[in-house]
Amino acid sequence: MVGNDGGLGLGLGLGLGLKVAHARRLPLTEWDQVLFFFNFFRGHVTSTCAPEISFAPVSHEESSPRPDILNPPLFPRRLHHGTALFPLPLSPSLFLSLSLPLPLRDRTTIGPDVRRRRRRRRRRRRGGRGGGSLETPALDREAAGLLRDIAGHGGYAYAAMSGLAAAGDARAAEAAREMAWEQLHSGPWHSVLPVWRDAYSMACLHVARLHHRGGELKEALRVLDLGLIMGGTLLREDLEAAVQRLTAEARDARVLGGEEGEEGGSDKRLVREGIDRDKVLRILPIKSLSLKTVAKRSALSLEGFLREFFLSGCPVVITDCMSQWPARTKWNDMDYLKTVAGDRTVPVEVGKNYLCSEWKQELITFSQFLERLQSNDPSAAVPTYLAQHPLFDQINELRKDILIPDYCFTGGGELKSLNAWFGPAGTVTPLHHDPHHNIFAQVVGAKYVRLYSSSFSEELYPHSETMLCNSSKVDLDDIDEKEYPKILDLEFVDCILEEGEMLYIPPKWWHYVRSLTTSLSVSFWWSKPDESPANS
Repeated sequence: MVGNDGGLGLGLGLGLGLKVAHARRLPLTEWDQVLFFFNFFRGHVTSTCAPEISFAPVSHEESSPRPDILNPPLFPRRLHHGTALFPLPLSPSLFLSLSLPLPLRDRTTIGPDVRRRRRRRRRRRRGGRGGGSLETPALDREAAGLLRDIAGHGGYAYAAMSGLAAAGDARAAEAAREMAWEQLHSGPWHSVLPVWRDAYSMACLHVARLHHRGGELKEALRVLDLGLIMGGTLLREDLEAAVQRLTAEARDARVLGGEEGEEGGSDKRLVREGIDRDKVLRILPIKSLSLKTVAKRSALSLEGFLREFFLSGCPVVITDCMSQWPARTKWNDMDYLKTVAGDRTVPVEVGKNYLCSEWKQELITFSQFLERLQSNDPSAAVPTYLAQHPLFDQINELRKDILIPDYCFTGGGELKSLNAWFGPAGTVTPLHHDPHHNIFAQVVGAKYVRLYSSSFSEELYPHSETMLCNSSKVDLDDIDEKEYPKILDLEFVDCILEEGEMLYIPPKWWHYVRSLTTSLSVSFWWSKPDESPANS
């Protein structure tokens, strides 16, 4: 005999199972799904198994001068409570409200044109472009253990959808990816469990494989990039191998279609001319380039760098040290950049800087980003900036164009991060400090940099919030002298960092950076073995 609780679990479990099946367009003939939702909600209708959602501020000791690209998350935090696709504590009344009837699809209403398109799509999946399915050896090896871990953290629905996705169900694959995406955006990035990042990688591989089977190369590549940007490390080798294969296929398709080099003859350089010093001085903060400038050394030896600057903790501009970098010539060529990275998806910042209220983040292709660079008005209030992104972990072709400077191994150092800073003239990184040693390499274009000693932290009015404690409240472009009087008399050094030069920035030195032209830069962060962010 079924008691009241059991009856409620049976009715509501079936009701919500059908609702989700309709809402996500899952095949209703799959009775194992219906039984799954019945068993799941019979045991979890009043469960409290959902992880606690915390919005505590994030420590930036190991982080960035700006909020991490995923911290706060890439997109606003959101929870689709109405879909109930991952366990949340539900009351019976809320459960009933979620089980309102949805319209059923009637197969008789599907016209012949729709059926024809579906048949063509199925034929493409069986033998379309791409020469076979994407190989995923790491996924094949790790799937069973990963799904057990996911289920152990409450991801029962994800595990069910992932099984269907592996069997070729495209709607289940997208549903699984959405579930993992929700988990990635349910709180601060540092609190996301690693298993959910790996779950997102798994879902991206399933979705990309189905897009590839249907000949949708660009969409497959976009999903794989999201897996590289947002996913974990467990399945990274599969993501990278799939990206390499799809990139080659997309390039071959462009060649066969006559798209490569069709606009030859025009000047495709990102930066065509130098800077006008008089014009630059009119847009820089007050007192710029009028006091002490950063020391400059040509082809500085490792011994000289260690003795004169590293041990004493003083900044220096190093010239004549990047002549061997292929990036010095290749990166100023729009055609080259579009060829090697044009179809790739990257995260960008839109707005004056990360301290402004209108600042936001977007995901766009690298080609779209390059088009914004070309069309950007230097006076525009909302430039697009590819800032502090590990681009070279994502796009290996660009990684081959640069070399890690020997200076980064001074004192037995260990490289911590390698980031790209690509943007138009006028992009600004406000006054802040970082926890590590930094070699900042200017590959294309020019930037203005101002530096204050780490001993001036109190006088530079840092934010009190933990998340922004490495950033100053002072806007050097518009200083409020009444609010921040101490900064006016502080000593600083500055420079214009020209193309082909490197700037060494010691740990905890405050710095402000402004692009004077379209600019492509690379930062190398490293620390000595006996150093930590807490004591650097």
